[in-house]
Amino acid sequence: MLMQWGYIGAALFDVVVLSLALFILSKKLNWEARWKAWVPGARMYSWGESLKVYRDGTVCGVLDMMYVLEMVVRIMIPDKEYVTVLALLQLILFVFVFIYRVRLFLELLKLFGRGRKWILLYLIRDWLPILILGVSNKYQPRHETIKEEHWQAGMKLLPKEDELCNAVPLINEGLSIQIRERAVREFGKKRYLLDDIALNIPERSLVLLLGGSGAGKTTMINAVIGYEKADATILLNGVDIYNDYESVKHDIGFVPQQNLIRGKDTVMRTVDDAARIRLPKGMSKEEKRKKISEIMELLGLSSGKAGLVAKKSGGQLRRICIATELITDPVLFILDEPDSGLDGAISREIFTKLRQIADEGRIVIVITHTPDRVIDLFDKVIVLARDSGRVGRLAFYGSPQEAREFFERDTMEEIVRSVNGKEEGGEGHADEMIEKYTKLVVSGHADEMIEEPMKQVVSGKGGENA
Repeated sequence: MLMQWGYIGAALFDVVVLSLALFILSKKLNWEARWKAWVPGARMYSWGESLKVYRDGTVCGVLDMMYVLEMVVRIMIPDKEYVTVLALLQLILFVFVFIYRVRLFLELLKLFGRGRKWILLYLIRDWLPILILGVSNKYQPRHETIKEEHWQAGMKLLPKEDELCNAVPLINEGLSIQIRERAVREFGKKRYLLDDIALNIPERSLVLLLGGSGAGKTTMINAVIGYEKADATILLNGVDIYNDYESVKHDIGFVPQQNLIRGKDTVMRTVDDAARIRLPKGMSKEEKRKKISEIMELLGLSSGKAGLVAKKSGGQLRRICIATELITDPVLFILDEPDSGLDGAISREIFTKLRQIADEGRIVIVITHTPDRVIDLFDKVIVLARDSGRVGRLAFYGSPQEAREFFERDTMEEIVRSVNGKEEGGEGHADEMIEKYTKLVVSGHADEMIEEPMKQVVSGKGGENA
């Protein structure tokens, strides 16, 4: 009995001293409510929150609260039989609490720029290195850590009405996009990925989607095709993609960056399998053969259709992937870096085919990191930029020439560089360009006093090849 009380006393001592250490450290970590250091559960969550590791902080907080409650129950229930069961439970909880506290402690070491040798102090007493870091003026946190930058992403610094969504009306022709916001919640924290994106893309358009890393290009594509729904309205020729997906899903084709095809099949077998799976069941075999033949001919795959996919070049692989999606004759066709890893000549060949596909009446949207070598083939350019709150916003939509004039840059790569953050090697003009474009669009709808080229940007009409 004496040993039991001695163990409980030591455990309670550690709980109190750890709270004291966290209370002292909380000043350096800028806790808004330092008193939470004394509350089991809340102290671990606040610790994780200040390190921008919300998941670990939440889990550790729950385990910490259970651990302390279990000790209280052991004190209140003297029955030896129950004490044995509770001791086993405490041992299990201790293991998990230890694992998650170590994870938090490693993040704390990163924040203070300390080496892993500090783990030895932690193993002696978990509160000891925390107390040292909190008390000593020698150790100060570095608040510009990667984790913190990541969790700054998605902050609406100045929440505004959806100006573009209110200014650009939905239309029943082509692709009409209104993304009011795309946000995610992670353990009580709401992060904004996209905000206030509105534009209309007419049929027969080849559209370039530009933006730096983290600007939201893939997030926008996923929202448009309904893969990751946003607070949005997306119309494809008047059909709401979100509300009536079943009727429109065959009208959407998407080619990811990776080649998701089997190397041991022939080209013909690959395209034929795609046709069997994706074409309507009521379609006759003759109609399917005709459709396959048309697609193979369009993409220049007919001559090598008996060859194995694994033996094909990079450019041919991309064309095969395009064929498997194009077989359904989609109205909206989206490609993520179709020229990835290809040289200039082959890339040009791919985009020339995409130009032909768009000219047949489709809307083709492309993400590429080498736009300037084929920019003459595009009708429209969408420029996404991450604002100072690290939320993806629409910085421009219009023809390539209008983009050059708007940004006062000669190339698409220079345009992207102009809106990229300075920490990414850019010029940091994202907020300026977003505000400039928004004002032009809103004022154009309000009093129609803007110039004709910008009216075309707003309405989605025009472009170099329109």
